[in-house]
Amino acid sequence: MDFSAPRNAFCSPLARQLFRIDGVTGVFFGPDFITITKADNDVEWKLLKPDVYATIMDFFASGLPIMTDDAPHSDTAPSDEDDEVVAIIKELLDTRIRPTVQEDGGDVIYKGFEDGIVKLKLQGACTSCPSSMVTLKSGIENMLQFYVPEVEGVVQVVDEEKEAEVS
Repeated sequence: MDFSAPRNAFCSPLARQLFRIDGVTGVFFGPDFITITKADNDVEWKLLKPDVYATIMDFFASGLPIMTDDAPHSDTAPSDEDDEVVAIIKELLDTRIRPTVQEDGGDVIYKGFEDGIVKLKLQGACTSCPSSMVTLKSGIENMLQFYVPEVEGVVQVVDEEKEAEVS
């Protein structure tokens, strides 16, 4: 789960608590890690880290769930509307691509397949990584094209909210 702003963290009590820390601008939960995005270079990790660590430890001691029932469903869950190509793309994302990206503190979310183009959203550490486009094009695109000849390319999808912030 990727939370790019406090208003998006409605389904996670832990993410809401982490956003209360001054300097935290993003929270990402991987399968066995948490990635925190800090505001800018003026916020130092050595000052932020103790508060983040204490918040996480206190939260896990409380026994509350990380996610509530309001959590959205997985992007790669099988759907009756999926054709064979989409099913293969989703399986490759889950079994081959996502685990590798998660090792680096990020994730990749399936957003669609249209006219030979796979639409993906990068999350967590991948959103600010300078080599994310290389990962997207050289790594993910090459693998998908190798296994799925119908894939002509891969593009990154950016949230409308983020585009509005940049403009």
